Amino acid sequence: MKKVQTLLFVLALACFCDTGLNAQIIEKPTDYVDPLIDTHKSRWFYFSSASRPFGMVNLSPDMQLDDSWLSGYMYDSTYVKSFSHVHAWQLSGIPVMPSTGVFNGNLGVEATKSKYSHESEVVRPGYHKITLTDHNVTAELTSTKRVGFHQYHFPKTEVSYISFHTAAYLAHSKMDSSYVRKISDTELEGYSLMAPTIRRPKSTYIYFVARFDQPFSDFGTWKDAKLIKPSPNFIKGDSIGAYVKFDTRKGNPVKMKVAIAYTSIDQARKNLDTELPHWDFDRVVNESKNEWNKMLSRIQIEGGTKKQQTKFYTDLWHALLGRRILSDVDGKYCDMTGPTPKIRQVKLDENGKPKFPHYNFDALWGTHWNLNILWSFAYPEIMDGFCNTLVDMYENGGLIPRGPAGGNYTYVMISDPAAPFFATALQQGIKGYDVEKAYEGLRKNAFVGGIRDHAGYEHDTPAKGGGMEYYIDRGYVPEGIKANGYHMDGAHMTLDYSYQDWCLAQMAKVLNKKDDHKLFSERAKNYKKLWDPKVGYIHPRNFDGSWIDDFAPVGEGFNMPGFCESNSAMGTVNVPHDIKGIIKLMGGNEKFVGYLNHSFTMAEPNNFIVPHGKHAESWVDYENQSSLHMAHLFNLGGAPWLTQKWVRKIKEDVFGGTDPHSGYNGDEDQGQLGALGVLMGIGLFQVDGGAGIDSGYEITSPIFDQVTINLNQAYYPGKNFVISTENNTSENNYIQSATLNGKNWEKYHFPRKVLTDGGELKITLGDRPNKAWGTD
Repeated sequence: MKKVQTLLFVLALACFCDTGLNAQIIEKPTDYVDPLIDTHKSRWFYFSSASRPFGMVNLSPDMQLDDSWLSGYMYDSTYVKSFSHVHAWQLSGIPVMPSTGVFNGNLGVEATKSKYSHESEVVRPGYHKITLTDHNVTAELTSTKRVGFHQYHFPKTEVSYISFHTAAYLAHSKMDSSYVRKISDTELEGYSLMAPTIRRPKSTYIYFVARFDQPFSDFGTWKDAKLIKPSPNFIKGDSIGAYVKFDTRKGNPVKMKVAIAYTSIDQARKNLDTELPHWDFDRVVNESKNEWNKMLSRIQIEGGTKKQQTKFYTDLWHALLGRRILSDVDGKYCDMTGPTPKIRQVKLDENGKPKFPHYNFDALWGTHWNLNILWSFAYPEIMDGFCNTLVDMYENGGLIPRGPAGGNYTYVMISDPAAPFFATALQQGIKGYDVEKAYEGLRKNAFVGGIRDHAGYEHDTPAKGGGMEYYIDRGYVPEGIKANGYHMDGAHMTLDYSYQDWCLAQMAKVLNKKDDHKLFSERAKNYKKLWDPKVGYIHPRNFDGSWIDDFAPVGEGFNMPGFCESNSAMGTVNVPHDIKGIIKLMGGNEKFVGYLNHSFTMAEPNNFIVPHGKHAESWVDYENQSSLHMAHLFNLGGAPWLTQKWVRKIKEDVFGGTDPHSGYNGDEDQGQLGALGVLMGIGLFQVDGGAGIDSGYEITSPIFDQVTINLNQAYYPGKNFVISTENNTSENNYIQSATLNGKNWEKYHFPRKVLTDGGELKITLGDRPNKAWGTD
């Protein structure tokens, strides 16, 4: 009998051990995501813990409220000042704060702030738990797409409060006015009216409905920091706020649901009733986790270190987080492109449901080297939705935007980054929008009067800062344009316009627009008009056609003359569509590769980054958009082993950190650096952004043993594309050989259709370069 018991124990132990091993294999992607990575100097929209993918609600604690930069959740800050519901590009709103004891919420967010500790804090996708030590309140936060769900564990007291600081300054602007009304002992409604900013030129409403799981014992209001006694049932104006009071002596948590909308209070209530009709907090936490796992599981990884796995899924999480849904559950959204707001409706399917949401986002400037590539193969339905938003705004306001905020045109950054976005979508077969209308809008942008004519934040009409009259006439934009805008950097605009013209040429060819294909193909060569063979760089020109004086490839400060947040050292190779043309101008592959190697060697002491705002000062800058492709250029210059070397180094040294003080080392910019990290991790890239008819995927060495890209079969015929490696270690950075679908593969690239049809790329790695592989 003892022998049998011993055998059963051994078998049970073996099963337990096996289960433990399997548990390691089947851990969910959200188990690896660490939202706290690089939160020591967050941008307002960077951190959103209680949020769904692209959620309208982005609920999280705020430590700093005073600016768009260094605001929101700040890991090293001492106090929590509010829990606000919107952390978006140029949008913010509805900050609330629980407190206990003598009420002083009328004195503002500084009066109700509280210390907290990271030791008891729990943060994961869709959930945040934090204890406000000064108030002895533990707050739990989660959300649906459009509803924030709070669960507050107050101490046993009859003086527990929740303040609604609806007039507080939040990130981008003050509030012009706000309004709060008591509907019943369990419901409030209201709005905040965000004041204009230099980027978002019009005041913008955010509406809310707040509902509680139990009656509050008192409702109060204040104006100009003074409590109103007796309190009316509503308060409206500037410098106002409201509070509710609860008796929590029985020890039950107080639950609160806050739904928002940009259209009306009634629509906020519809969002609430539709998305969250119950009070099961844990159910919503689990549903959020499941939604995140479903999205993150589009790319599954095996192997690599735990640190690499954590950073990979955190990167992917950011790529699905920073840009926000603007439309309601029924597809209504606020169009702010005209003189007055208009409520419009997104297109509905045969069942009366919205086909796609309407989105809010910062500029697409630079996304051709990150989000455009990632979304187009892993999340085509997301790219489709963004294309629909861009077309809707063209139909509403007459221009395809660069980066809209709250339905406003912002004219953020320069040029027309929507052109490569649409071109990549079209080449990838993503066409759930009016393709002809999209092309019409993009073509308009490519001439005088289009979006290109608006320099950064230039809201004047007609606009002149983008210099399109000069570009059409001369083939380049000179320096020294005077207009009411920013980033009037002629050389950079010329480079962008040339690339975007090529994107239009590629679209025109697909759409059988032969004259346009010829026109834009010729204009795509305009970058050559700024090539100065005497200095060997792209050299900005004056109005009279002469070269600007005191030229240098790098310098000091924000940017070098002619370049937007950049310089000529990086700008000279910022020709995504014609790297072969730049190679020829430089004198061949050897000189081109030498140029790149010199750039990386010069940038290495500064870890390939410079502080934000000093982009003129480095030969390579992975802190900002303009050089995010540079490590991949060696592939095109006949030295793929150097792409393998430098991409691995950038991935580990610049983007490998997993603590609150590293990971992105700069402006992550709404998923751009996250998406780049994903592409570096899986070993795929597209220097031309995937915008060309013949664009394929360029290969470098993945950091994982296996990567499985699960394809959306509503768009692509394949089930998955698998990338596997042999001999993958931290030292084995170099590709020795490869097979593609079972056949020997000697090229550094492969056709896009191979990926979307499904298949397998096998890569053997080693610790020394194989200079014969991939040099076609």
